[in-house]
Amino acid sequence: MLHGYGGTILRVDLTSGQIQREKTDPAYMLHVIGGRGLNSTRLYDELKRDIDPLAPENLLLIGVGPLTGTLVAASAFMTISGKSPMTGILGDSAAGGHFGAEIKQAGYDQLVMSGCREKPCYLFIADDHVEIRDASHLWGQDIWQTTAAIRRELNDNAIQVAAIGPAGENLVKYATVACNNSRMCGRTGMGCLFGSKNLKAVAVRGRGRLTVADPPGFLELCRDLDQRIMIHPEYEKRNALGSTLLMKALNGIGILPTKHFQQGLCKYVAKVSGETLAQEYKVKNKSCFNCNLHCSRYYLTKEVEAEGPEFETLCSYTSRIGSDNLEFGLKMNAFLNRMGMDSLSSGETIGWAMECVQKGLLTKDDFDGLNLTWGNCQAVEKLLNMIIRREGIGDAFAEGTRSLARRFGQGSEEYAFHVKGLDMICGDPRGIKAFGLTYAIASRGGDHLRAEPFFELTERYDEAEKRWGIREIADRLADKGKAVLVEHTERQALLTDCLTMCKNIGLSMDIMDFDLASQLLRAGTGLNFTPDKVDAALIGVINRDRKMNIDFGVTADQDTLPKRFTSEPLQEGASKGQVVPVKRMVKEYYNIKGWDEKGVPRD
Repeated sequence: MLHGYGGTILRVDLTSGQIQREKTDPAYMLHVIGGRGLNSTRLYDELKRDIDPLAPENLLLIGVGPLTGTLVAASAFMTISGKSPMTGILGDSAAGGHFGAEIKQAGYDQLVMSGCREKPCYLFIADDHVEIRDASHLWGQDIWQTTAAIRRELNDNAIQVAAIGPAGENLVKYATVACNNSRMCGRTGMGCLFGSKNLKAVAVRGRGRLTVADPPGFLELCRDLDQRIMIHPEYEKRNALGSTLLMKALNGIGILPTKHFQQGLCKYVAKVSGETLAQEYKVKNKSCFNCNLHCSRYYLTKEVEAEGPEFETLCSYTSRIGSDNLEFGLKMNAFLNRMGMDSLSSGETIGWAMECVQKGLLTKDDFDGLNLTWGNCQAVEKLLNMIIRREGIGDAFAEGTRSLARRFGQGSEEYAFHVKGLDMICGDPRGIKAFGLTYAIASRGGDHLRAEPFFELTERYDEAEKRWGIREIADRLADKGKAVLVEHTERQALLTDCLTMCKNIGLSMDIMDFDLASQLLRAGTGLNFTPDKVDAALIGVINRDRKMNIDFGVTADQDTLPKRFTSEPLQEGASKGQVVPVKRMVKEYYNIKGWDEKGVPRD
């Protein structure tokens, strides 16, 4: 009996309606672990490299890991993967909530979907029952409406739903997939991939029981993990504010994106901070499946009640676009979640446009008369509606910042802040050098979650010397040793995505190390997951991802950052005078990985 895993890989051809099941291979899982590792390896083995991301032949994968849905804290996550419509390279996005656990309880480790349905559909899974159902009546509805309608239709409010909204239907390149309304697979356009297959949603009900190989040992390890979380020095603040604590924290060190990264210091941060959100609008906290860190929240304003927001959305729709209107940011969080559109990429397109207007490169006449000046919330809301429906200039914005800047030209490309086509997140890398390297080398583009090297912010110099022999690793402004840190946390980040669990606990709080993970894997699955075997599996996945991206056209020249971050020093705040020496760090990273000077794995 295979413990820990669901035991089945489910294949669904949406074109023919054919449904196939394969048994999960224990020997194979030793090499990929699960979750993102399983998805990436499936793409590497089976995906034709030259296909259009929107072609029926593109694969749409949903993967969970061996610890998903168990007693392991924060083991709620799942990963959606495919060739990205946004970037044309490896695409994936993860979300928590309860959807991943439900897939596991239904008995599945991975859903492999291909083809394209002639009419809108949704996939319904209830343990062994798998059905492609008509969704014509759901097409055009937002995500909240869709989720409620599916539960009514199936007469079960416990059904877990991953759905797209109008943005995904209209093939906005950065459309999202929402799990139960608010847990978002937000990046790389996985919602667009759903829409390209006429797939409105995946609805899952699992009533199976998960087993582990060593119940007493597994329970003891889970209790130890719970304790590590509860006694962590950041637990109380993260529990109270979640990721929104970063508004004040990043502003304090001068790297909060303000007016499209022209500044790292936001003078009005107190008006839009996580603390103000909690004091004035929070109703109560919320956690994902089986997690003792309640880092999300329900909030209520005069106009909306919703869950969230995460830091990235809050920053994207306040300081990044020059707005001090917190209620507007909260309104846009709910709106984008309902419509199914990435707040980061949409926020970057808007920030790009506003800076281009400020600099006189473009005018409102280029944007259908919209007055895209800093903090003009009315214009922003109107533009977002146009993007979602691909109306007027919104059609160009729906392609993403890279494509948008290429269309307009006139020097605007310099202000399109993306890496490999994926818009950059809300953390100015000039004051966090390891994060800058992470954005540059991340296999899905301008992203922090591929490594999230929070250790550089800790100032724990003695620990840095003990772990890596380099004290400067704990200094966010130093570049020495940052390639060492990123190479380590890249594997640690992938580990959490393979298990699958939340990076807040597994990585940002630095709780899930390789030894604890291997113990949990052995006790959970009964397979011989030694620390060395786990590490070898992670290295293998990273190298395959790199090779696949090279096949997609990625070159070493693309492992870089936009010019602003490498040549324009910050002008004020605690990171004044800083830029990112990205070329030197990337070269060092290649050497540590054992890749050649062109970033090609040698194995």
